[in-house]
Amino acid sequence: MQKQQMTKEYLKNTPNIKVGDTVKVHQKIKEGSKQRIQIFEGLVLAKKHGAAVEGMLTVRKIISGVGVEKIFPLHSPNVEKFEIVSRGKVRRAKLYYLRDRIGKRAKIKKKLYIPGEETLEEGAEPQTAEAEAIEAQTATTAPETEKENEEKTLEEETPNATAEAK
Repeated sequence: MQKQQMTKEYLKNTPNIKVGDTVKVHQKIKEGSKQRIQIFEGLVLAKKHGAAVEGMLTVRKIISGVGVEKIFPLHSPNVEKFEIVSRGKVRRAKLYYLRDRIGKRAKIKKKLYIPGEETLEEGAEPQTAEAEAIEAQTATTAPETEKENEEKTLEEETPNATAEAK
């Protein structure tokens, strides 16, 4: 029980990062008495232990023609935040094979990604809060318009019936 309470204290709310995503990791760096945030942007090669307290991300970036990999704990107090730049379409859980590839061969297909929303496949329509609100309004107003249409048809029928009777 005590272990569960300790783990809940350390858990951070991290975005749903998947292997193949390009992410920006905002890492706190202490230099003497000063503290700054350094951003490391790269491709997620591996994700270990899921979203658990001991979860890790391996991020790879090419700097001056040299591949650099860093392993970031998901819930570390030294990591300020994770930001998803783009989503990648991959079929593997670990992308270690990209270490040996250079240039275009090391590229990954991208998915359409809108920050703050779930991943969309290309060609799919984004569903925003405004669109949902409009749909809700049309759903509530649609029955009223049907009632109005029925009343109009009844009104149209009654003058015809009186005209035929004359």
